[in-house]
Amino acid sequence: MRHSAGMRTPRRPVTASLYAAALLALSASFAATPVANAAPPDPAALEWSVQTVDADQSFRGLDAVDRDTAWVSGASVTGGAARVYLTTDGGDTWQDVSPPGSEGLNFRDVEARDARTASVLAIGEGEASRIYRTTDGGATWTETFRNTAPTGFYNCMDFYPGGRRGLAVSDPVDGKFRIAATDDGGETWQVLPDAGMPDSTGEANFSASGDCLTISGSTAWFGSGGAQSRVFRSDDGGLTWTATDSTIPAGEAAGVFALAFDNPRTGVAVGGDFAAPTDGVDAVGVTRDGGRTWTSGGDLTHLGEDAAYLRRWLVVVGEAGPVGGSSVSTDGGASWTRFSDVGFHTLDCTNDGACWAAGGKGRVGTL
Repeated sequence: MRHSAGMRTPRRPVTASLYAAALLALSASFAATPVANAAPPDPAALEWSVQTVDADQSFRGLDAVDRDTAWVSGASVTGGAARVYLTTDGGDTWQDVSPPGSEGLNFRDVEARDARTASVLAIGEGEASRIYRTTDGGATWTETFRNTAPTGFYNCMDFYPGGRRGLAVSDPVDGKFRIAATDDGGETWQVLPDAGMPDSTGEANFSASGDCLTISGSTAWFGSGGAQSRVFRSDDGGLTWTATDSTIPAGEAAGVFALAFDNPRTGVAVGGDFAAPTDGVDAVGVTRDGGRTWTSGGDLTHLGEDAAYLRRWLVVVGEAGPVGGSSVSTDGGASWTRFSDVGFHTLDCTNDGACWAAGGKGRVGTL
């Protein structure tokens, strides 16, 4: 049984997975400014342009390559096949590029290098957790990983710069989070030893948005909830980890849902409590030392299911519960302005200044 927020009902106390901007054209005065450093638009002007790609899908996986190219993945709300869609024309058209035989699967994360190469993660206990890879824009797929641990449950993945090294994180197996790694761009995966992983009994990941694990530079982080709400950090490719309190309250359905980093030092953790989806108090943690320490950010008026940096700003989205929404921060997460009552599960902003989001009922939004 899955909650409407996308979490799994715990199979034992707390140890299961806990998941379950309108960019204005820059004036000529900014023409010489590099896109990555250009000033973003007025927050009051932010507005989602929303379309329905596939009403049977709840999208929680998203990777935006640029303003033209994006991949989304999800699961059927009627028990049908999980789908992957690709656009290469800014969302004007979408291609169904789903792996065959995806009935009953749940594609919660997709990570893409470009319009041809991508990996998609199916979540679930035991062999339901698996990874597929394409190098021809979804025309064909190869299954490159299947979980064999009966209590393993992979939630999200990410790749280091260059796209060769990647990590995927599973809920604890024998009291410790489990990491699978690739060194060949996702062609093969190996489960890493857990000697360098802190004890994490009673904790689990959220697969709310595909961003419970993120990588910036040579550092990787993932978030947890349940018995504790922590951020785990690795500087050696996922072999050893340290864990720090995130400042986001912990609970059976509460903790860190997603992480985003502007650079290896500056980042944000967002989350909340799926049992209280209208409460965004204490749902943000911020770091300025690469995740070694975290402080509380400003309160949201909705859950923080995902976050992304839009140039010098932060955007957060949440769709769970009766009050979804989208908010923006211009001060690094210290305060937030709600700019839309439209919410999404997942979000990604690109280096060329585009923001994409995706959520329930097959909706995709762009700013």
